Amino acid sequence: MHFYTKGADWFVEGASSLARHFGISSLVIGLTVVAFGTSMPELVVNVFASVQDNSEVAFGNIVGSNIINLLLILGLTGTIAPVVVQRSTVWKEIPFALLAVLVLATMSNKIGLASDPENVLTRVDGIILLFFFSIFVYYIFETIKNITEDSSDGIKEQKPIKISFMLVVGFIFLVIGGGMTVDAAVSVARQMGISEFLISSTIVAAGTSLPELVTSVAAAIKKEMDISVGNILGSNIFNIFFIMGVSATISPLAVPVGINLDLVVLAIATLLFFIFMFSGEKHKLERWEALIFLVIYAGYTLFIIHRS
Repeated sequence: MHFYTKGADWFVEGASSLARHFGISSLVIGLTVVAFGTSMPELVVNVFASVQDNSEVAFGNIVGSNIINLLLILGLTGTIAPVVVQRSTVWKEIPFALLAVLVLATMSNKIGLASDPENVLTRVDGIILLFFFSIFVYYIFETIKNITEDSSDGIKEQKPIKISFMLVVGFIFLVIGGGMTVDAAVSVARQMGISEFLISSTIVAAGTSLPELVTSVAAAIKKEMDISVGNILGSNIFNIFFIMGVSATISPLAVPVGINLDLVVLAIATLLFFIFMFSGEKHKLERWEALIFLVIYAGYTLFIIHRS
């Protein structure tokens, strides 16, 4: 756990300093550097799963990670301190994250929607997902060009070499800690005879989401809510459009039976996040709303364990 705490602390501080150094918003840094960096464990797991034609692990890892990001990580972050969300996030990033879920759900239900003989995420689907990801990257670059003011007030100025060191070493520590956690958890779970989808959507997903967890919590403690929210939403968009896109492009993925329920939970969680932005104080996730996320996640976890 020491790898995680130290890695998260350095990674958040490095990301905050990077935002200040280039005069761009912490939200953009959270959506890009932090989100992409903390999603690397999911990418590694899914590439191996695709090469080995293990679609249950590929789907379970991504859908499970995204559910954990929203319900568990955002829930825990919101209980530490109310999460203030920028207007652009409410009207752009959250809807884009919801679009990602809807696109994946559509591609996963070809039997019912297109009368296909089987539900498979094909290489063409993978390319389409990557196309959506390119749109998101274009949006980020446009945001960077349009935002020139420094929203990282109060953050200590760091030299470029130190910023690079904190980002790289912090990320390495996060990945090492995640790898150790996943290896140990999967080994124990398989000895207990638990299904691969359950393993991937809970234990593996939790392990690969630990970088997001510790990074978001560390950001919340440092009052860097833009990095925390950007990390969660950016990771969810990255996971579906890029990682699932790459996974399906490497090898077509058979859609696991029963995945629709998990996708519905993910869609509801994303939609709830949007709705909560207009209840109580505008554009703010209150502690009681964060607690609702935690309760939903606990119920979801108990259900999928019973289902398996």
